[in-house]
Amino acid sequence: MRVSFCQMLLTGAIMINLVVLYYVSRTQQQMLKHKVPGKATSRKLAVSRVTGITVLIREFEDFENWVVGVVQSFLKQRPDQPIVVVADKLPYPPLDLPNKQNIQVVLLKASPDHPYYVTRPEFYINTEYTLLVPDGVQLDSTQQLDHLLQEFEANKGKVQMVAAPIQNGETFHCLNLRVSLKEWTAVYQLSPAQVCDAIDGDAVVLLRTEDLFNFSQPMTRPLLTSLFVQSSLHGWKVKMAENVVFSSYHRSLFMSAHNRWKADINTKARLSQLFKDFGVKHVVQPNGKEQWYGCNKDTPRCFRTVHDDTPEYLYENRWTPPCCLKALRETTKYVINILESSGVRYWLEGGTLLGAVRHQDIIPWDYDVDLGIYLDDVENCEFLRSLDSGSVVDENGYVWEKAVEGDFYRVQYSESNHLHVDLWPFYARDGIMTKNTWMDHKQDMEFPEHFLKPLVPIQFAGITALAPNNHRRFLELKFGEGVIENPEYPNPARKKLERKD
Repeated sequence: MRVSFCQMLLTGAIMINLVVLYYVSRTQQQMLKHKVPGKATSRKLAVSRVTGITVLIREFEDFENWVVGVVQSFLKQRPDQPIVVVADKLPYPPLDLPNKQNIQVVLLKASPDHPYYVTRPEFYINTEYTLLVPDGVQLDSTQQLDHLLQEFEANKGKVQMVAAPIQNGETFHCLNLRVSLKEWTAVYQLSPAQVCDAIDGDAVVLLRTEDLFNFSQPMTRPLLTSLFVQSSLHGWKVKMAENVVFSSYHRSLFMSAHNRWKADINTKARLSQLFKDFGVKHVVQPNGKEQWYGCNKDTPRCFRTVHDDTPEYLYENRWTPPCCLKALRETTKYVINILESSGVRYWLEGGTLLGAVRHQDIIPWDYDVDLGIYLDDVENCEFLRSLDSGSVVDENGYVWEKAVEGDFYRVQYSESNHLHVDLWPFYARDGIMTKNTWMDHKQDMEFPEHFLKPLVPIQFAGITALAPNNHRRFLELKFGEGVIENPEYPNPARKKLERKD
């Protein structure tokens, strides 16, 4: 029997398809073997989980830890207890963990020859719940886990986490936490309640595995700080567990001064990096102490050169970073003090005056401060009269310079940080205030001198400054009717202010 050419082609195509199907099936089996989800549904991991708790140990130091002891204490009570130890890279010295199938070590920074799923702790957790356990904690009784689970179930729908204290811990308090990404801030306050937004102090925390790994950064350290910042943005709550206390090993960690120093340095560095990654630049602690993680005199400002009057943070749906507002306030107070002591007449100009009238402060999304000055008074100020020959750095580190954009002056926060106050020299001509340099802004215009006679005091950025009289008429002349009541971003054609803001 002769076989035609077409039959040979058909037979070859069938054999190729069979080979392809074989390898596809084999690949899928390998993926299932390693718990790799096939397809995400509603941005959630498609992993089938069973009732139970997996212990996750993330918060420990390589150079000194009790991770092995923590693991052994849980295995003593529950030999089949699933435990996952998560580290950025392979711990050194190595962890002498039991070689058991229910003990897994997951490295977040794996070797480039490894598949991606080995860096994902969620692929190694098959239980409905995860218990976050810090270093040095030991399990005394299985009833502790049972009580935590019962507490969680009893409050399901009201809270998303349950936290238990660690014996001999320094603090364990409930906190209210307000995180505003728009304002780059996190504000903590003590709460007398048992249900709150965050916990102050070391704690063991129980939550649903699916909830934990639907956070954008579930394993960022310090772990609990990261966890509560993210959960507060979802409006989630944590409950302080009743009558459940975990004990710690009798020997304290970091016995040597050197190791205590290393641990402290690491904690501060991680905290700083966490807030940097989350875009939080101002933190207010429960005791009122402020921590700043943004720019200062020794660093560049937090945003790049502004284009089209629209700074980059507006495109991120954020307002001016609080460290920048702080620097602008400091520079403004300093400049105004110099002008007043030198006999230079000045007034709040443009959007700066608008902020004073609306907020008694800088507009929350503004990026500089504008002051008008009398050109005739420039010679009264030693810093201004010498600027034709270049810039001057004064004894407090502020930089006074002639602006390259035109005939006006600029005072920068520092040589590194170019947040600034602009000084616009006006002079009177036939009763009209005018100047030599005009910018491409609608509000940059001439105006009658009678608005400056007299200048009147106004509260601005924590001081009493001077401003044109009849604020409303002056502002509506420059910006249009209703400008005080109807705030808008500097360039609505590029970015409009949503009224819910």
